[in-house]
Formats: sequence, C-alpha cells, structure tokens
Amino acid sequence: MQRLAGFILTVCLFFTAHAQVLEPASWNVSLSNKTPEVGEEVTVTFDVRIDPNWYLYSTDFDPDLGPMVTEFEFTPHESFELVGEVVPVNPKRKYDSLWEGEVSIFYEKAQFKQKVRILDPSYQINGTYSYQVCTDVDGKCIPFDDDFSIQAQKTKKKSPTTDSSTGDQGLLNQRDSNDPYSLLSFMLVAFLAGLAALLTPCVFPMIPMTVTFFTGKDNHKKGRYVNSLFYGFSIILIYSLIGLVLAPFMGPETANDLATGWIPNLIFFTVFVVFALSFFGLFEITLPHKWVNSVDAMGDKGGLVGVFFMALTLVLVSFSCTGPIVGSILVESAGGLALKPVLGMIAFSAAFAVPFTLFALFPNWLNSLPKSGGWLNSVKVVLGFIELALAFKFLSIADQAYHWRILDREIYLAIWIVIFTFLGLYLLGKIKLSGDSDTNKVSVTRMVLSMLTFTFVIYLVPGLFGAPLKALAGYLPPMSTHDFSLVDAIRSSGGSPAQPVNEQCEEPLYDDFLHWPHGLQGYFDYEQALACAKATNKPVFIDFTGHGCVNCREMEARVWSDPQVLELLRRDFVLLALYVDDKTELPESKWYTSSYDDKVKKTIGKQNADFQIARYNNNAQPFYVIVSPEGDLLTKPTAYDLNVDNFVSFLKKGKSALKKR
Repeated sequence: MQRLAGFILTVCLFFTAHAQVLEPASWNVSLSNKTPEVGEEVTVTFDVRIDPNWYLYSTDFDPDLGPMVTEFEFTPHESFELVGEVVPVNPKRKYDSLWEGEVSIFYEKAQFKQKVRILDPSYQINGTYSYQVCTDVDGKCIPFDDDFSIQAQKTKKKSPTTDSSTGDQGLLNQRDSNDPYSLLSFMLVAFLAGLAALLTPCVFPMIPMTVTFFTGKDNHKKGRYVNSLFYGFSIILIYSLIGLVLAPFMGPETANDLATGWIPNLIFFTVFVVFALSFFGLFEITLPHKWVNSVDAMGDKGGLVGVFFMALTLVLVSFSCTGPIVGSILVESAGGLALKPVLGMIAFSAAFAVPFTLFALFPNWLNSLPKSGGWLNSVKVVLGFIELALAFKFLSIADQAYHWRILDREIYLAIWIVIFTFLGLYLLGKIKLSGDSDTNKVSVTRMVLSMLTFTFVIYLVPGLFGAPLKALAGYLPPMSTHDFSLVDAIRSSGGSPAQPVNEQCEEPLYDDFLHWPHGLQGYFDYEQALACAKATNKPVFIDFTGHGCVNCREMEARVWSDPQVLELLRRDFVLLALYVDDKTELPESKWYTSSYDDKVKKTIGKQNADFQIARYNNNAQPFYVIVSPEGDLLTKPTAYDLNVDNFVSFLKKGKSALKKR
C-alpha cells in the first residue's frame, strides 16, 4: 500500500510539473506619458495579473529571509536616468511559516512603479525583471524572468519565459504544513497556555472572589450579565494592548536575528531559565504593590469603569504566575507577523477570560470546581520543568550557528533526560518543593502523567547512542554533532562502512566544524567536490542545508536513515553539503561581490546561499541537486519530500544519467 501511494504521488507530481507550461502571472509595462519633454519625470508602471490561488513576492522585504524577491534591473542608457527606486503599490504582509518571517506578497494583481527622468526625446528604456510566484494549494513555487523595452512612441514586452538556469520549470518547493511555529499552531499553544494559567495558585483562587464581586455588586440579572461580559472583554483587551505595544519590536527583522544570532538566543535562553526558577518557587516575579493597590482601589468605582479596573487588578495580582507564561508567548512570537504578539495575547487571554466570565454569569457552577490546594502549586512546577526544557532550544540554535560545541546532541539529550526524569519523580511525590502540600498518596492523574513522562524519557535514551528519534527530528541538534553513534557503528559493520573520502581526493576543507549525519563522509567546498568526482568518475550529490533548517533535520532523520538511501549515498556519490547559514568568515582573498545582489559575500553561508540562487535560482532548504563531475545538471533538482521511495528514485536517476553520458 505504501509503494502504491508513493507511485500515485510520483505520477501526480510528474504530470503537475510537465503536463503544461505554467504561467501564473502576466505582465504589462507602460509609461505615464509617452511623449515627455526633456527633463520631465515620468513613471514606468509594471502591472501584473496573477492567477487565482497564486501569489507574487514583492520587492520590499529582506531577501536574506529566504523567498526570491521581485527584482528589476534597468539597462543604463544616455536617454534617461532613474529617480529613486522601484516602489511596490500596496502589497500585503504575510507570515510565512517556512521562512519563519514576514514576507510581502500580492494576490490577484500587483503593481510596481519606477520614476525616470527623460534626457532625450528619443528615449529607450530597457531592462529585466525577475520574480517568483507560489501557490497556496500545494506549495509549488516557480521562478521567472523577462525583458522589457519602452521606446519613444513604442512599448514592447516579450512573452514570459522561465529561467532556464533552474533546469526545470515545475520545481516543487514543499512547505512544511506541520510547522509548529505556524500562526494557527502558535495561537493554539497560546490558548492552551491560557487554560494552564487558570490552574496556577495565583489565579484559581481568584475565580470565586470574582463571582462574589459580581453577585454582591449587582443582584439584578441583566446588570450582572452586562458586567460579566464586559469583565471578560476587559481582560482580553488588557492583554491585547500588551501585545500591541510590543508588536513593533517583534517583526521580520527579529526573525533574521532569531534564526541564528547568538545575542537574542542567549537572552531568550536566560529568560526561560528565569521563568522556570520562578515557577519552582525560588522567587516570585511580581509588580510593585503600590501599583496593584492603586488599581484595586479604582475597582471600587461603580459602573463599567469599576469592572474594567477589577479586570486590571486580576491581571496584576496574577502576574507572578502568568508573567512567565505571557513572557514565553511573546518570546515565541518574535520574528513573525507584525501582529503575532497581539494574536498570541488574544488567544491566551480568551482562554484566561472565558472561565471567569462564565462563572460570573452562572455562579452555581462554582459548586463543581475542585477546592484549592497543593495541586495548584504542582501545576506551576510542572510548567517550570517544561519552560526549563524549552530554554535549551534557544541555546542550541546559537551553539550550532557559531560552532561553540557546548551543546552537542548527546549533551542536549542528556539534559532533557534529566529534566523529564525529575519531572516524573516530582509527579510521583518523590521530590517536593516549597509550596507543595504533604501527602501520602498519589492521585491517579499524577500517576498517569508520570507514566507518560517516563515513557518520553525512555524514548529519549536511545538517542544518546545515535538513534535518530524521528518524532523529534528538527528540534534536536543535528546528528553530525553526536560524538559517537553506536547505531552508525553497527550499521557500518553490517554494510558498506563509513569510508573516508577516496584516497585519490583531497581532505575536505572545514570538516573540523562542519559534519555529515549518519557517519557519511563528504565535502563542504564545491570545487573540491568536483575535483574528487573527476578523479573517481562519480556524480556529485549537493545538499543545500542549514544549521537552523528544521526540514533538513527531518529529511536526515526520516529519509537518509533508511539503509537503502545510506548505501546509495556512501557507495555511488561524492557528497557535498553547502550550509547557507554558517557564520564562519572566510579569508579576505576569498570574498567576492555577488552579481545577484551586489553585496560582498564574506562568510561560508552567504557564499553558499548566493551560489544556490545564482546557479539554481532557488533559495529553499533542503534542496538537493545531482551534477556531473563537470558541474552539469544530471536530473531535476528536488526539495523537501519525506517519501523514501521518491528520494531513492531521485538518486538512481542521477547515477544512471552519468552512465549514459
């Protein structure tokens, strides 16, 4: 059945790519005044019609974020001069879960404008534009480029053509539909965090107090309903305002730093550790009592004003428990959609406010609530363990990008094993912290939770010996940081060993800090890989990857770990990994200015990313290419696809293509 499904998928992708030449966007170029006078400023307008379910990337977002931005190049000519830069007209901002940042796009139609000053009545304005269109249906993205020519009394535009350098117009860039940082998933997590906050000792006891305020303040049912609904609305409004204030500081610029920057990741690591220690009871994060008392006094006022200040009092009084949760949500919102902090706070506060509102509306429901007790502190401590585990993800990102090697995979796993073991022991009552009540019995709920926790710990243990832990692929440091893999040693003893690079070839550059997973051996420099391929007459398998690439880790754990895939990679290819986000600065003699963006490329990552864009007009990772020893494309490049059969077929096609040459 699995092979049948793989066959059907392959057939569908084949016909999608080759059954027709897709042209989802059509362009028209015009001039605001076709008979301008010398010295007059006119506007060149690019109008684009975009097919339904497709969108076009604009020009006004960071090209280093990932997607191919629309670019215009005007051929210099003595008959005109440019005034300013190309301006996109009203593009839409969108959070892209694949790139984990905000991009600027157009749906249905797009428009770009460029002002020029006419210097000769017989003007001739020529140039090119390149762009990328993608579809929301299946994640397909297609790059295009085209020429344009505007001459005096004549406007000419050529038919759309695809960029032949890609080798295939139907190239698929799969989007990660399961990205945990997608907007919907983020809001769901924030909503669940709001529900968890209700069960903390700072919040849960406030529920009956709130009900008493409304039932005692206004016994009239209609008045109580209005006040209760406004109370819930006020809670959501207050938290939303917090998100709104922070939104300007959480945009796509933050995403670039968050992806690999060591300063923001160390800050977030520290923040999460501090929050965890607060939940453990080491200290409390509280607001000044003067603020709380002043706001509480305002709650005694009548009408809706008093209700609003009662809601504000709840927010302030519960801050010692909700503050770390709210802070964590805001940290996770960094680098996304501009309104992501607001949406996170709306989701959190909605879960937080609804129970208060319902109990105020229906006070008889209070009888069904469990009594306050030590279990509330237990909820807070459990959240502390989770916060502490998540903190190390931020430290790991910085560690990988800058090669500190302080948090290799086995160290990371060991820390998680210890944290969740302590959590399991805590749930069984073997560990007690301040605020916990003395009890000789363990509830069924705690016993079940401890069983689930220890099950997770047992699942993690084989990872210390090299097991891929596929369920966590992408969220652990890469296998290449593992100092010793018993799994690879056993695998090598039963099949083709992890051979060093062929004796006819040079030792790889940068292998002291860049590595291949699963004991594979290969290169990290393009010219070295081609030289080895010529010496051994093997094709080159190019892996465009990144330290912070979640999909890359998933492919390595779920697809590359298959014995058939490993055997093909080890035996039949020269391997080349090009990390596009590595921060290692090269000697100045190796710097160059990119023809793509006119920027000086100084690091390994910047040069590899520029090579991927310039050679293959693609900037998504993972991206796999098979080339001949001369560097010629042997088969259609492929991208993120968790189907082992498809990947094996891709490798075999590349191998076969070289033999036919």
